Amino acid sequence: MGYFALLLGTDIVFGEHMSADYLPLGLQAPDPFELYNKNKEMVLLNDRPLNMEAQAHLLDDDITPESKMFIRNNGLVPENIKPLTWTLTIDGESVRKKKTYTLEELKSKFKHHTYQLTLECGGNGRSEFDPPAKGNQWTIGAVHCAEWTGVRLRDVLEDAGVKNDAVYIGYHAIDEHLSHDPDKEPISRGCPMSKAFQDETLLAFQMNGKDIPLAHGFPLRLVAGGWPASVSGKWINRISIRNKVHDGTKMKGSAYRVPCEPVAPGKKVKDENMCIIESMPVKSLITYPKTGAMLSKGKSLKIRGHAWAGESEVTKMEYSIDFGATWKSCRLSEPANRLAWQHFDAEIRFPKSGYYEIWAKATDAEGTAQPMVLPGWNPKGYLNNACHRIAVKIK
Repeated sequence: MGYFALLLGTDIVFGEHMSADYLPLGLQAPDPFELYNKNKEMVLLNDRPLNMEAQAHLLDDDITPESKMFIRNNGLVPENIKPLTWTLTIDGESVRKKKTYTLEELKSKFKHHTYQLTLECGGNGRSEFDPPAKGNQWTIGAVHCAEWTGVRLRDVLEDAGVKNDAVYIGYHAIDEHLSHDPDKEPISRGCPMSKAFQDETLLAFQMNGKDIPLAHGFPLRLVAGGWPASVSGKWINRISIRNKVHDGTKMKGSAYRVPCEPVAPGKKVKDENMCIIESMPVKSLITYPKTGAMLSKGKSLKIRGHAWAGESEVTKMEYSIDFGATWKSCRLSEPANRLAWQHFDAEIRFPKSGYYEIWAKATDAEGTAQPMVLPGWNPKGYLNNACHRIAVKIK
């Protein structure tokens, strides 16, 4: 009991009545679903650090609500954030003069912009790789497209002053390393200046018209749609303008890198032969109906979902009910803005009773289509954009 009192920071009144195997509620881990307003059908991969994903049918909304957005953390979710005293510092070798802004200065000094932006974890689909790849075993739900409001990163960087030798930005944040070592950053990634200067790359302070939720980066987040979501750092308090490729935590080795040339499954690849992931590949997801749907013979089935293509745009969407032997077109919407996912739908008729699989395939503006099976193997299980499929029975 004395040990529990030490952990709680106070005496346990009437503690003598506790059973020997009882853990006080004050020391029990809170329910992450309730704590972060998540749908109970979300899948918790681990809680230290917190990582959870959606299921396909949960992502049916055109704009993903907070309750169905995946969470990918590398460190501990910050506590006791004080937005009134929050600051963002711009520094680095290639800034003309180190400059610090308060959150209110960012909001009042620079024009606000709102975009729907697709964020997908680079390891989405990792669970399908063989040999298995280490890391969170994401299936298909580490993707979302929310509406973000903020100021353009470009405007802030230009206000601080960018030297001609600038090539990269790197972000820094206040989340704590799992070891609690203050000298270690859980993650510090970035992007080339060309990506940092895109219209849609934001320092965001609102998501879906409200303050960004804590688990998604409150009070300030970098949002760079179309690239691995790890580029979109949360809880940002410093951005460094670099005269070299940023060398922060998870920018080296095999982190968010794939072999520059195709390799055989299971082969070890030297760090110098690994290339940083930039634009995410073309991909799609059937969000309705839920896999396992049952349908009476003679009735048609309406399907719908989303498609995205990193920096590109999806120009063709198709489905197959004969395991890819033939394909038929879906209706495909234009994106709400560049880097937003697109919506598709189709009405399917089945020739007879039995078991079917519906496969979805997107093709981007460069003519690159999703592979029907797992694409090339890589050591960390990144960039799986194989066709999504659902099972249907006609009775």
